[in-house]
Amino acid sequence: MITIKGKSVFGGVSIGKISFYKRNEQVIKRLHIEATEEEVQRFQSARATAIEELKGLYNKAMEDVGEANAAIFEIHQMMLDDLDYIESIENIIRTQEVNAEFAVATTADNFAQMFASMDDAYMQGRAADVKDVSERILNILSGNCNAGMVADEPVIIAADDLVPSETVQLDKSKVLGFATMYGSSNSHTSILARTMNIPAVIGLGNELSEQFDGKDAIIDGFTGTIYIEPDEETMTAMKKKQEEDLAQKALLDQLRGKENITTSGQKVNVYANIGNVADVGLVLKNDGGGIGLFRSEFLYLESETFPTEEEQFTAYKQVAENMAGKKVIIRTLDIGADKQVDYFNLDKEENPALGYRAIRICLTQPEIFKTQLRALYRASAFGNISIMFPMIISVDEVKKVKAICAEVMEELTAAGIPFNKDTELGIMIETPAAAIVSRDLAKEVDFFSVGTNDLTQYTLAIDRQNLKLDPFCDTHHPAVLALIKMSAENAHAEGKWIGICGELGADLELTEQFLAMGIDELSVSPGMILPLRKKIRES
Repeated sequence: MITIKGKSVFGGVSIGKISFYKRNEQVIKRLHIEATEEEVQRFQSARATAIEELKGLYNKAMEDVGEANAAIFEIHQMMLDDLDYIESIENIIRTQEVNAEFAVATTADNFAQMFASMDDAYMQGRAADVKDVSERILNILSGNCNAGMVADEPVIIAADDLVPSETVQLDKSKVLGFATMYGSSNSHTSILARTMNIPAVIGLGNELSEQFDGKDAIIDGFTGTIYIEPDEETMTAMKKKQEEDLAQKALLDQLRGKENITTSGQKVNVYANIGNVADVGLVLKNDGGGIGLFRSEFLYLESETFPTEEEQFTAYKQVAENMAGKKVIIRTLDIGADKQVDYFNLDKEENPALGYRAIRICLTQPEIFKTQLRALYRASAFGNISIMFPMIISVDEVKKVKAICAEVMEELTAAGIPFNKDTELGIMIETPAAAIVSRDLAKEVDFFSVGTNDLTQYTLAIDRQNLKLDPFCDTHHPAVLALIKMSAENAHAEGKWIGICGELGADLELTEQFLAMGIDELSVSPGMILPLRKKIRES
């Protein structure tokens, strides 16, 4: 038996054979071409075919993983329309008198190297995309289209990592789980695993080898481990763990439709955190009472340019309508720090977590802010929308925000556009400053939601992106809990409600403490709704 440790992406146990994802291994030769214009046309024909294929993949991805995750194929189509990319290939064909395959491969390598060398994480991610779209053209030029998953029965898919065009073409009914050598928790493989609710382990490194293709294996998604050719003892233990997991899920299913109420009669709302429109299905599937955090910045992160008012309105309206009157709290733009967007042209900062981010961008670039607020207020006519503002540190900021909101409402009224004039306005409690002045802040807003990730970071002076500091980061630190308790007391003193939407909201070890503080709402990932309900009902 061989045991390899990686990083868990989604819990659960999968047992089956390993199937390594098969890619076309092409050897690109440099060939001298006399008729260069004919070769340019050959490239253009392949490019047109690739664009049509990507349109088909976009439509398939819309059905499988939703609009936000399908957007990558629109980006790939735009790459194939990029003049710099096209001109580079055509120029190489004409000046070097070479075949289209060589020109495409050379351009792909040059562009990927250029993107990979950039400081911006978003642009670095484009290196894999340009390789992906170029590989598609090369396959079309060579007539090679037999790559993919070859399996007659459900299998554990193994790979170095999978790019979006590969994951979306998988026969989902044949996938038991994922095991990859590389990748991150935000990779498309990881997103797909969470969407499909199947076990996945990433970061297994070079120990995961193609020599294991066809071998029996077990993925333990709880511990991030894969067992190859497991012995009888391990197989027995893992089958038991799998049965217990399925039984636990069946028990949790019985909690659907039940109230989130303690044995003493205390009731708390359990909502869900989402990042895009497609996640609403998971909220409803897991019986969420509402959406406590819609991270609107993902509309910006997944776009090549500023999303328009109409694009944002469509997304917010769809979520509000799908939730059918249940509360939907949408957080305004929270760009900056670890969430960088190239087209914002933000300066590189020494301490980005302490820098130009979130509400600070919105207040200094009101044209961007007002576009989003118009979309939000317009969508408020179609459901129970509340608006929440991140990274607030003072009453003065709240007053400026409310003044801009008033301007937007006046403009909509003058234009005869319907909206809910009583839309709730709330703020995130993410800094010690906000917690300390929370009594004054509560006088200005309708609700608080505690962002425990940033609150912990700022209270403990620990960069949450620095893995070296993990041993020093005590998320249960008394100071963090004291600030949450202080905020709850001050909210209630002014007759306002308070929720928690950070990671600690799903920390079942703290649930009873939060209930004792009088927290009114806990917002967690959709998969944690029923486990949290179970904990509340047992408290």
